[in-house]
Amino acid sequence: MTARVLMYGKPGCHLCELAEETIAAVCAETGDGYEVVDITGDARLMAEHGEHIPVTFVDGRQHDFWRVDPARLQAALRA
Repeated sequence: MTARVLMYGKPGCHLCELAEETIAAVCAETGDGYEVVDITGDARLMAEHGEHIPVTFVDGRQHDFWRVDPARLQAALRA
């Protein structure tokens, strides 16, 4: 299954944990795949997204950062 949702985050980030729970629940309902990437091992990703984690992408386009709204994510996956 190809991941339609990509989330950049890092371990120990409370907002990242909450976002991943929301993404997992929505993707379980829609049947879409998701992937979580730890940005701490990549200097470029840390520089680009370190202040805005978690940051989510849907189908390669930035969707949200800091928080994930389940209804908004569902709508994006239906589009």
